[in-house]
Amino acid sequence: MKKIFDSIAEMGSFLALWSSQSFSALGSAMTAYALVIWSYKQEGSALMTALLMVSSYAPYVIFSIFAGTLSDRWNKKTVMLVCDSIAAVTTVAVLILLEAEKLEIWHIYIINAIGGLMNTVQQPASEVAITRLLPKKYYQKVGGLRYFSNSLNTIFTPMITTAFIGFFGMKSVIFFDLITFSTAFIVLLLFIKIPETGNEPTHSEKYLESVKKGIKWLTENKGILYLILFLSSINLVASMYDAAFPAMMLSRNGGSERNMGVVNTVIGISSLVGSIIASVSKAPKNRVKVICNCLLFSMSTENLMLALGRNVWIWSIAGFLGWIAIPIMNTNLDALMRLNIPDEMQGRIYSVRNSLQFFTIPIGFL
Repeated sequence: MKKIFDSIAEMGSFLALWSSQSFSALGSAMTAYALVIWSYKQEGSALMTALLMVSSYAPYVIFSIFAGTLSDRWNKKTVMLVCDSIAAVTTVAVLILLEAEKLEIWHIYIINAIGGLMNTVQQPASEVAITRLLPKKYYQKVGGLRYFSNSLNTIFTPMITTAFIGFFGMKSVIFFDLITFSTAFIVLLLFIKIPETGNEPTHSEKYLESVKKGIKWLTENKGILYLILFLSSINLVASMYDAAFPAMMLSRNGGSERNMGVVNTVIGISSLVGSIIASVSKAPKNRVKVICNCLLFSMSTENLMLALGRNVWIWSIAGFLGWIAIPIMNTNLDALMRLNIPDEMQGRIYSVRNSLQFFTIPIGFL
């Protein structure tokens, strides 16, 4: 018991950050889920719905390679607060347009693009912040915790969003999103101190030189580079699946909003189980092998069964099999990156990683 309390004390700042940010992520996920349903009802087009994700990922991919240097140079806490605040302003814009009954699909594309741009700078800063708040011995357990909260959000997002829309209307979802943002903002502003190491790039160092250092480090560490490129090809296939999934669930015989919610809930439960397994598992001898085997199992079960299935039971089994290994894969990938990338370079490396690993996602959605 003493060991547990000692671990909680060592992880106190991270736990406060993780719990508040996870709460905020729930609100954001609910808004995104509601807007997907709204856009499909408005347009009835899988392409138009898929473009919602393209508009989010395009700026994220295009500008990520340059944003990491800003994250490394600037104060991490300030970056996170500013980026989250601008994203919250776009959420308020959706609420105003809804209230005026003037919300259109192209408004959401612009708003998603702004959100994607903010995430481009905020995400590397957040990753570096987690590294600095934690001792190395907790990297794998923390990876499991992060995917545990993601899984809970996946489980509850469809249910809570559908309930909010049914009882109070779509605007209530956005109000809840703003409440969760305010909670996370206050916790980060008042209760979290993210240490600066003093090894950050100096402002006297030319910006492009700093960017090149990140790219050079990655090209000199080819094992990590090849793994990133491999995952890029996986993301191409996975994003095609993500684009087709809502349209299939809403238009196919046997499909409906309810069944889409059921399958998403099962996926969340599967991810929850996988994240618990990842949290309690010992560090493997070969993390790369674990990553590849998890992906092989996931994609060879779920995608085939989703394509051939004709009812919610088969789709649910497919979702469970496909997602139980993903937290294990992601946890090992997360630990691999944190343990091998120098602290002062992480913002830049994560950003280059984001550009290389995720540029296939908007292509896949298209």
